[in-house]
Amino acid sequence: MSDDEPRRSTQIDELIKGLSPDDPGHPLEESATAVGGGAHPATASNTSVDEDDTAPAPAPRTRKRGSAFVEWIIVIGVAVSAALLVRAFVLQQFAVSGYSMINTLHDGDRVLVNKLSYRLHDPRRGDVVVLKTIEGAGERDLIKRVVALPGETVEYRSCVLYIDGRELVEPYLDPTVVTPNSCGGTQPLLEVPADSVFVMGDNRPGSKDSRALGPIRDSDLIGRAFVVIWPAGDWRWL
Repeated sequence: MSDDEPRRSTQIDELIKGLSPDDPGHPLEESATAVGGGAHPATASNTSVDEDDTAPAPAPRTRKRGSAFVEWIIVIGVAVSAALLVRAFVLQQFAVSGYSMINTLHDGDRVLVNKLSYRLHDPRRGDVVVLKTIEGAGERDLIKRVVALPGETVEYRSCVLYIDGRELVEPYLDPTVVTPNSCGGTQPLLEVPADSVFVMGDNRPGSKDSRALGPIRDSDLIGRAFVVIWPAGDWRWL
């Protein structure tokens, strides 16, 4: 064998080694790295998944018309029931009919009546009260003023009201309505029974009250009128 043969063999081994896939510089290794997608492609894939998680939520479902209608029926029912309960046990509006309370109240005035008042305390002198229909009164739901309380003596003579023998000062009377020559019927001395009150109208010459009807039982008091609400020009506390 000639000297050229070992040299040729050595060159072949070097070429084969250079073509080995284990060589870091081998072109197949670089291609595999690029195609296989090392750490960076995996990171890109994860980023894409995160973006999908932040997608907007689906729009809420539209409420059905039937459901809204039922809700309105319930609301209206509750409101009407509450109004009826308030009217029956707490507050009620009354229209004044007649002239027995001139000039404190006028025909057609509307007042609010507190129906709880006499469940919480006894009637008080000076209260303007609404009465239940009383036989012989000739009017429905009378409105008068309390002037004497249970156990007191009341007397009305010469246009002056006496309670327990003392003259009662009555600033609510209109001197142009109640005059010495026009003050209505008298009331002989009378003791007011228990659980009753003596009532009179502020228009003494034009009022049918306890002078004709006698003392009024507490159970016949609907409540205390405390404010005029109509007409607007007559609005005031009583």
